[in-house]
Amino acid sequence: MFGNLISTYNPKLLLGIVTILGEKMSLTHSRKMLKEQGIRVSKPKWLRKPLPSGPEYEKIKSLLKKGGLHTVCSQAKCPNQFECYSKGTATFLILGEKCTRNCKFCAIEQSFNEAVDKDEPEKVAYAAKQMGLKYVVVTSVTRDDLEDGGAFLFAEVIHELKKNIENVFVEVLIPDFKGNEKALDTVLNANPDVLNHNVETAKNLYEKARPMADYDQSLKVLSYCKNKRPDIYVKSGLMAGLGETMEELLNTIKDIKKTGTDFITIGQYLQPSANHLRVEKFYTPEEFEEIKIICENLGFKGAASGPFVRSSYKAFEMFSLNK
Repeated sequence: MFGNLISTYNPKLLLGIVTILGEKMSLTHSRKMLKEQGIRVSKPKWLRKPLPSGPEYEKIKSLLKKGGLHTVCSQAKCPNQFECYSKGTATFLILGEKCTRNCKFCAIEQSFNEAVDKDEPEKVAYAAKQMGLKYVVVTSVTRDDLEDGGAFLFAEVIHELKKNIENVFVEVLIPDFKGNEKALDTVLNANPDVLNHNVETAKNLYEKARPMADYDQSLKVLSYCKNKRPDIYVKSGLMAGLGETMEELLNTIKDIKKTGTDFITIGQYLQPSANHLRVEKFYTPEEFEEIKIICENLGFKGAASGPFVRSSYKAFEMFSLNK
């Protein structure tokens, strides 16, 4: 009976049901039981934020829809999308809206052989110009079904942006391209201002969280890009709360620093749905601040660490402090 209740009711209601049934169970034990069932519990107070709205938010949403464009903000259910849209910014998602990989933390759906929109570079450049952007972030789904992983389209988007927007800065968040150095060269030769590739999580969690990716390969991507183009800033990001220990998180940060990476971001993992990996730990703002200080002491040129930090969140601020 209790198992049926667990699958039927939401967590807050279930906590009340536990009391009604007379179960002598502490709140902590109740929450533990919910987690064991893969059911999310309420977020701590520091992870609650108001949802901005207004004309700028609606303008950006409408512009993207009319242009047939996707953003990682909406596809990946980023908690900052309302804030970013309201401020006239967005991270463009190219190469489709579905991914060939099945990372267990990501809200983007898995699919193969999705058509590539060859007009996407022009569409992105037009939208970015209409939005008045001077710093544009472009990312993609992973396309293992394409020969170069879609590197050619990244290069074309960069070229179109720089051709159409005077003095624009471009940051690209790329997949690993299976370690294909020719594909990496294609992107690097297009001269992005920042090249980002996320390691995402600690090595020991890859089998659980990123079964189709390789930790060491991601580190090699960062190292190759920095060695090949030392004039381009290299960036990487991590999620906290997937089950890593603090020691494992710090060791991962150190591994990233050894590649020559300039910028790093660390943010709280949030479970997109009950079908995704659950949150094992909510780091406090104080813990994130401690992590930031450690990153700065390790020598990163820029470090952002906080509950709502994401790869491209306030990216221009980090870049502008170092340009």
